[in-house]
Amino acid sequence: MASAIPVQLISPAPRDSYRRELTDLRISVVDRCNFRCPYCLPEDQYPEHHPFLHKSERLSFEEIVRLTRILAGLGVRKLRLTGGEPLLRRELPKLVSWLSQVPGIDDIALTTNGVLLPRLAQPLRDAGLGRITLSIDSLDPVIYRQLSGNRGEISEAMAALAAAEAAGFGGVKINCVVMRQINDEGVLALVERFRGTPHIVRFIEFMDVGTLNGWQRDRVVASAELVDRIHARWPLRAVNRQRHHDVAERYVFEDGGGEIGFISSVTAPFCGDCTRARLSADGKLYTCLFAADGFDLRALLRSDADDAAIAAAISAVWQARDDRYSEERAARRAAGDAEKVEMFAIGG
Repeated sequence: MASAIPVQLISPAPRDSYRRELTDLRISVVDRCNFRCPYCLPEDQYPEHHPFLHKSERLSFEEIVRLTRILAGLGVRKLRLTGGEPLLRRELPKLVSWLSQVPGIDDIALTTNGVLLPRLAQPLRDAGLGRITLSIDSLDPVIYRQLSGNRGEISEAMAALAAAEAAGFGGVKINCVVMRQINDEGVLALVERFRGTPHIVRFIEFMDVGTLNGWQRDRVVASAELVDRIHARWPLRAVNRQRHHDVAERYVFEDGGGEIGFISSVTAPFCGDCTRARLSADGKLYTCLFAADGFDLRALLRSDADDAAIAAAISAVWQARDDRYSEERAARRAAGDAEKVEMFAIGG
């Protein structure tokens, strides 16, 4: 693996055109997925034999760690491993172990559908994984299966949660993408199931990530509407975000029943606080979830560029960043909205 670069390599840390720092990195370790969720990888757009990346096209673990060391020198402190489905990447605990040793990295998290988690939860915990986010879009077996593209069962998701608990992951975050007339009627059931547990359900507004998920504005259930529904059953109280650039609006139950969160990219954009970059499985750096193009870091890694040159390139990309798609969504879509990278390529 590459030797560590000093955290002070670029000083001061780069800021983009809106003075936003770079503190969080989402790493897509593989573009493949064992689900076909309609909001990400719809079956009719990506059939069984869709040509995903070849092994040689993906970043190796050594390349991912090298980039992480460089990005830590630019201010990155938090990592989230995504996909596709990240647990499909072979020997993932080895990567987590290596990443956990990178100076400056304080937190490593994973987002997964959980199908493979029962056999990997303990090895990942032992390797240094700090947190798990589990995607559960419905507790109803029929709707859950529908939203997995007929690939998953709710029993598998619950087995994944049990495995995470057994491995010592305390509060697991439960992500639910809410779509009107599809799974929004099950919101209260999800809240009731996880109230009184250490786990935190986060409801995510259906977003127009990519160009192939059939996004329609009338399918979006505003977070404010969900807050009202839930508050009518179990009174809620808003609390401050743990960090000013966290994406979720937090609420606690007045009766002490725990916490829930809402991610409202459509109705309450948080672009002004965004400090996240995304690294695709093929080594492109994206500065926005809704970006059309990424900067090719794989080419630099596989050239004779040293760490300082790569750091300078990343810093330049970040300093030129002016992304605020969610705040401009209506105007961009009215103007024709250019093609965007698909969610499965860079994670959520």
